[in-house]
Amino acid sequence: MEKSESASGEMSVAKVLMYSTAVCPYCVRAEQLLKRKGVHEIEKIRVDLHPELRVAMMEKTGKRTVPQIYINDEYVGGYDDLAALEHAGTLDALLSKS
Repeated sequence: MEKSESASGEMSVAKVLMYSTAVCPYCVRAEQLLKRKGVHEIEKIRVDLHPELRVAMMEKTGKRTVPQIYINDEYVGGYDDLAALEHAGTLDALLSKS
């Protein structure tokens, strides 16, 4: 788990898991957003290297595209969903849950 500091300055512990591929621009954008929020350790599951893990991701999320993001074991969705949480001002609260 990675300790991060939210925009409000609170220390938090966030566990972030992201299904991704090497050439996915939305995966890069999701990682950049999370890093700006103070999350520097993201568990990445590379579905391009392990196709069987894409199948598992699809069964788990119902989606076939990447990224698929979990924060503290809570399914967030893809990059657009992550960005929407940030825009709504609720991403910090999600990242501060442990």
